[in-house]
Amino acid sequence: MWAAFSRSLEVLIAFFEYYTARAQLETTGSPQAKSPATSSAGALVPSEARTPTAPGKASQNAKGDHPSMAFLQSRSISLVDMYIDNSEPSENVGQIHFSLEYDFQNTTLILRIIQGKDLPAKDLSGTSDPYVRVTLLPDKKHRLETKIKRRTLNPRWNETFYFEGFPIQKLQSRVLHLHVFDYDRFSRDDSIGEVFLPLCQVDLSEKPSFWKALKPPAKDKCGELLTSLCYHPSNSILTLTLLKARNLKAKDINGKSDPYVKVWLQFGDKRIEKRKTAVFKCTLNPVFNDTFSFNVPWEKIRECSLDVQVMDFDNIGRNELIGRILLAGKNGSGATETKHWQDMITKPRQTIVQWHRLKPE
Repeated sequence: MWAAFSRSLEVLIAFFEYYTARAQLETTGSPQAKSPATSSAGALVPSEARTPTAPGKASQNAKGDHPSMAFLQSRSISLVDMYIDNSEPSENVGQIHFSLEYDFQNTTLILRIIQGKDLPAKDLSGTSDPYVRVTLLPDKKHRLETKIKRRTLNPRWNETFYFEGFPIQKLQSRVLHLHVFDYDRFSRDDSIGEVFLPLCQVDLSEKPSFWKALKPPAKDKCGELLTSLCYHPSNSILTLTLLKARNLKAKDINGKSDPYVKVWLQFGDKRIEKRKTAVFKCTLNPVFNDTFSFNVPWEKIRECSLDVQVMDFDNIGRNELIGRILLAGKNGSGATETKHWQDMITKPRQTIVQWHRLKPE
């Protein structure tokens, strides 16, 4: 009887922790980060999955936390912020249907991958052989995969995966990553599209079901840049943080680049102040973690802009432009850039994080 009472008490505590975490999220905009030293992860257990092709097994415990977490904490930017992307897919590569549930008694997240719809054809037969790879970020080493569905653009997987030993508060800082691939027997599997879902945005007590549009892989593009903006009217300080870039275009013969970022503060067409990061050698996915502050009076904040250029350093010739964005309230380089600036103005003293697709010119 005492054991049953203790177990019931544990479930009640789990419920309390869950709703406390959600209340904090609604108040602060991001879950409270934990120290990597005190963090622990649970085991990932599939109900039915094909043999993973990655290092590690599904039954193993995930270990470690994101290497830049301490930096992000210091700037009130969580791992979750890095994966929140509200932009529309650049092209239609289909949808994925899945559901989530949380077993409070056994501290287990339950994921059901149900089906895909309107996937693009990757094979000469006009079909694909799709499967889904599942990870719970920031852990990238341990991943699960569904079975391959042969010759279909509308696969039905109906598979269940169990993420055991994850306290509800820990899930608030995790991001579910579903990546759909086309299986190729003779060469590398083709990426079809992916979905990132920060679990802090999900009410797991409701057993939600989702249809999510897949976002296509970045190819033949300049890449993407993760930035944050913050403006303090009281001291007229505009802060730009360059967090990281991904899938940058290769500029060197080794298939890599030596990227760095150059930033200009502009008023109209006039360049006022220049800053730049260090050069990162031989990478297409640099982590900059660099912050620049500019003095901009409140009455001028709507008139200025930041010209952000990702460059490839060259020892011999001229440095090449990889891609750029213009962060501005009126004439940004795109809708996402303009909205990012406007959000910064309407939410003073808050750090606003956003991914941006780099433009070639």
